[in-house]
Amino acid sequence: MAITNKKYNMDPNTEINKPRQSYEQLLKGNRDFVESTISEDPEYFKKLAEGQNPEVLWIGCSDSRVPANQLTGTKPGEVFVHRNIANVCVHTDMNMLSVLDYAVNVLKVKHVIVAGHYGCGGVIAAMGSKQFGVIDNWLRHIKDVYRLHAHELDLISNEQQRADRLVELNVLEQVYNLCKTTIVQNAWREREDLEIHGWVVDIRSGYVKDLKISCKNTDNMAKVFALD
Repeated sequence: MAITNKKYNMDPNTEINKPRQSYEQLLKGNRDFVESTISEDPEYFKKLAEGQNPEVLWIGCSDSRVPANQLTGTKPGEVFVHRNIANVCVHTDMNMLSVLDYAVNVLKVKHVIVAGHYGCGGVIAAMGSKQFGVIDNWLRHIKDVYRLHAHELDLISNEQQRADRLVELNVLEQVYNLCKTTIVQNAWREREDLEIHGWVVDIRSGYVKDLKISCKNTDNMAKVFALD
């Protein structure tokens, strides 16, 4: 459908043109990126097109402030990425499971990182009772995390500190959820180089906090979840 001047005033400074300007800026940003990249390495995209061999699967939040490559100083092709609201990993999510299966069994990644972040809107929303729409059903998973750890969280009077702790506990539970999957457990039977990790990104400083909850086998898993 053609865009006419009846909808977009020719003056680029008018309020009505600002959404269009932000869209055009994305295309310009791409052109600038390609040109600057090629000027440094003329073969860059040719090599990139030959395939990927990442050693890391990043399962992070959809929040625009926590991009995996920039935060870890890695290049395209080095990190396989899945993102959703509040970095939730549940056994009924076929999207997440498909990514996990491909990463573990085809790409043979060595590290799966669940990366939460302080100031997560999904976690903060899950702490309250306000309705937001369809997403409320997704946030139920985080509310369940709160329920599991209410004995600790309810003792934290400062709201930000309580939210920060729930972010950490949510990552903890999602790491355990990954370990419970048949994908990960079957992989552990065949190889010893797969580890699951839990991180939190502090968007106030940019630094990553390693929660020190890495798993590489089912040794510490409750028997009911460890599969034969």
